[in-house]
Amino acid sequence: MRRRHLLALAPAAALAACTEQGEEPRTDPERTGAGDPEDTREETAEESSEEATTEPTTEPPTAAELLLKDLSSRELAGQLVLVGIAAGTEIPTEVLTEHHAGGIFLLQVWRSATAVEDTVAAARVGSREDLPPLIAVDQEGGEVRMLRGNAARSTPSAEELGAEGPDAVTEAYTTIGEDLAAHGIQVALSPVADVVDPDLADANEPVGGLDRGFGTDPEQVGQCVTAAVEALEAQGVAATLKHFPGLGRVEENTDFSAEGIEDPVTGMEDPFLDSFAAGIEAGAGLVMMSSAIYPQLEADVPAMFSSVAIEDLLRDRLGFEGLVVTDDIGNAEAVASVPVAERITRLLEAGGDAVVTADPSLTGQLVDAVEAWAAQDPEHEQRVRESAARMLALKEHLGMLSR
Repeated sequence: MRRRHLLALAPAAALAACTEQGEEPRTDPERTGAGDPEDTREETAEESSEEATTEPTTEPPTAAELLLKDLSSRELAGQLVLVGIAAGTEIPTEVLTEHHAGGIFLLQVWRSATAVEDTVAAARVGSREDLPPLIAVDQEGGEVRMLRGNAARSTPSAEELGAEGPDAVTEAYTTIGEDLAAHGIQVALSPVADVVDPDLADANEPVGGLDRGFGTDPEQVGQCVTAAVEALEAQGVAATLKHFPGLGRVEENTDFSAEGIEDPVTGMEDPFLDSFAAGIEAGAGLVMMSSAIYPQLEADVPAMFSSVAIEDLLRDRLGFEGLVVTDDIGNAEAVASVPVAERITRLLEAGGDAVVTADPSLTGQLVDAVEAWAAQDPEHEQRVRESAARMLALKEHLGMLSR
């Protein structure tokens, strides 16, 4: 975003450079509307004076801002947890009624459109009427399609789509967006923006080994990511860029291993970040943080707990202002050694917003942890409100809130 501002100033800077030193700037009576430059300066001064005396207008509060003021401390904390619901199971009542989870995501393979719609309806019924839950699902194409059968149409893998180009991506992600929107699902936990290291290829288990990446060239991957984000947005579905700052250089899958998940190369200036920058520019609403470790950013700290990765790189350098969520913190081996409460408080301390847990039984512990953390310090409380505000702003953007 800052880059666009700088570019906007460039023409003016170039014009100034063309004026010779000591030379009075020329005026054109036909363009200024006056033959005397002094007259123009007087009019400008008068106009400026009039503008200065004009009372500033205040924008009315948004639906998200109004709702934020009305939420209890537990409701605020609950908004920062997204809970996985496995196919064939029901949403535990307390997840929504007692813990006020911000949303759910559909786990495993759902083949029945009726089952999907019943679960979405149950999530709405179980939530506060004016605070509907966000509904999300992993729907990337290829092997990673949680909706199948009559719940969603088949789409090719990212690897196949990347080989065909952005037009193929647009077609596939339009299909994905249509299917999700038809079921009342507002968020796609896709696309994968990771650039696969060509030296690893299929040995890169989390992405290359599952054909989840669009390719090995950052520019080409960025074009495909842009196409996916824009296609989803056109259907009213928010896109999630994952897994920041990239899993394309690690060997093991963080879901199943705490070893072999270190990327020694990725740093602040890495070209593999360009695909994420492209997705942000295209308007992605969410970014999912990796649980891998990036020593060039912050040694021995998973990216989801790293303020360098979230605040310095993602927020400040790439200009992302949306919702920052974790990869799974419920069953993932990469964070198994981290106490449950710390899995969310460390995210908040690093500048992230919401955790994703594949284990619904952890919901109460996570919400309790946020409530207790917020009560410790006014700055903690403000940090929680800031993240809850991002969640509510996303819901408002998706047309889920009303005044």
